[in-house]
Amino acid sequence: MLDISITDVRAVPADSAFLIDTGATAILYDSGFAFTGTAVAEKVKSLLGNRPLDYIFLTHSHYDHALGAAYVKKQYPSAKIVAGEYAAKIFAKDSAKAVMRDLDRKFAALLGIHDYEDLTDTLCVDIPVKDGDRLSVGDLTFVAVPFPGHTRCSIGYYCPEKKLLLGSETTGVYVGDGVVMPLFLIGYQLTLESIAKMKTLDIDYVLSPHYGILNAEETKLYLDIYQHTIVEVVNDIKKILQNGGSKEDAVNYYKDRFFRGYVKTIYPLPALDLNTRIMVDLIEKEL
Repeated sequence: MLDISITDVRAVPADSAFLIDTGATAILYDSGFAFTGTAVAEKVKSLLGNRPLDYIFLTHSHYDHALGAAYVKKQYPSAKIVAGEYAAKIFAKDSAKAVMRDLDRKFAALLGIHDYEDLTDTLCVDIPVKDGDRLSVGDLTFVAVPFPGHTRCSIGYYCPEKKLLLGSETTGVYVGDGVVMPLFLIGYQLTLESIAKMKTLDIDYVLSPHYGILNAEETKLYLDIYQHTIVEVVNDIKKILQNGGSKEDAVNYYKDRFFRGYVKTIYPLPALDLNTRIMVDLIEKEL
């Protein structure tokens, strides 16, 4: 049994933000949107009281995972933001921040939110990490493990003492009922390589973005089925295209398979539609 506390601190279901608390050290794993950043910070505060937040671990540079870090950092200025070296370079680009800000505002508007503080320009990484870097976090150690595939900057954090992986979207989003949803936006082969890397780790528990902690039984299922799922999905899409089906047919196949239940609460249809089209284009190009 995992003997550390992991609490969902999302402000809206589409956020990704979870507080890991060992009792001595506190880590925020991803931080949600900009428009929910203050609410996420308040949830963290309600759990920690007067204790400090020590670290903010970011898995990649997408706005729904990273922008909230600036707001949490405002509440906890001594907290260290950790991200991959590639993500740190992205956050340093004004052009990248402009895209993130625009996407955040558009999604906020869909939820009827139009007025919130903009701290996007303050976002930066305190501790950039690369493959194999080790972080001493209280009495625990986390090892940085790049998982390119969803993005080039995607990274996970592995704690060998607890056999715990803080996963990334490359390694699949668990959505319950034994379903792991693939979301590779820059490469199918890269994603397979990342899955193979993940399976070399001694893992009993996975913290899955947008979902939360998987118990030992769910983790075993997750490790067993994800590679099979992604290969099956790609082969099915390949067959659709090879047999004269359109890209629209392939997109609809993916949405029919995954856009239901819990997925509808965490991915708005326009976002899932866009991401699916990117994946279909990649499959056509790579295969």
